[in-house]
Amino acid sequence: GSHDSFSYWVDEKSPVGPDQATAIKRLARISLVRKIMKKWSVTQNLTFKEQLEGGIRYFDLRVSSKPGEIGQEIYFIHGLFGIKVWDGLNEMNNFLEQHPKEVIFLDFNHFYAMDDSHHHFLINRIHSAFESKLCCVECVEYVTLLYMWEKKHQVLIFYHHPLYQEYPFLWPGNKMPAPWANTTNVHKLLQFLETTLEERSRYGTFHVSQAILTPRVKTIARHLVRGLKNTLVHRNLPMILNWVKAQKPGVMGVNIITSDFVELVDFAATVIALNDLLLEED
Repeated sequence: GSHDSFSYWVDEKSPVGPDQATAIKRLARISLVRKIMKKWSVTQNLTFKEQLEGGIRYFDLRVSSKPGEIGQEIYFIHGLFGIKVWDGLNEMNNFLEQHPKEVIFLDFNHFYAMDDSHHHFLINRIHSAFESKLCCVECVEYVTLLYMWEKKHQVLIFYHHPLYQEYPFLWPGNKMPAPWANTTNVHKLLQFLETTLEERSRYGTFHVSQAILTPRVKTIARHLVRGLKNTLVHRNLPMILNWVKAQKPGVMGVNIITSDFVELVDFAATVIALNDLLLEED
């Protein structure tokens, strides 16, 4: 999986998003501030298509309306606005059309400046993009690849908002827990990942291990122009990857692992290779 999967492109010319504090919005009227924000908002280099081709199958998504814009268009957002959600969904669907045995997980976990009409608009967009590829809510343990192939399903949508109850193809957010370490310290991160794996529910949910470091305000202040990749990610990714290599999949093991800048190391291939351990057990 990728963290803030859509953030390979953000619009530094647009106003700052409603996910930011009022003080940041005021500061960001200065174009230089938006340029710096971009360095800290971008957590991926690859487009959806490139991530899919590289082996990424879980996508972490934050979305928002654009306050003041006429209509109900919804955009990806991480500090700054990204592409339209509709364009991203179509890019993914094109990949699925060409690869009918591939399955993806779309986790809509943060919503900003959206009322019920925005949600219904977005949910209808999701349905229009994927139609019969959408897998309706089922007991998690039933949803094997074989099950998906037999039903010709390819997409699971997780929707962290009460409106999921009105649509059979929206899985509740609690079926995709993704505990967040919220630390800049790689040792604390790895300890957190170990602890949350031990606490993982044995049945009934998927589970995301967020192998990511999160900058604090003082981190950004100290390294303004270096950005997230050069300050936190480059230096710590090798140690995070070593943790991944030591994991075991299956019940009480790792399930989905997310990272920033998934192409910087052999991340996807390393995660995928863990499945070989399940074959050895069989």
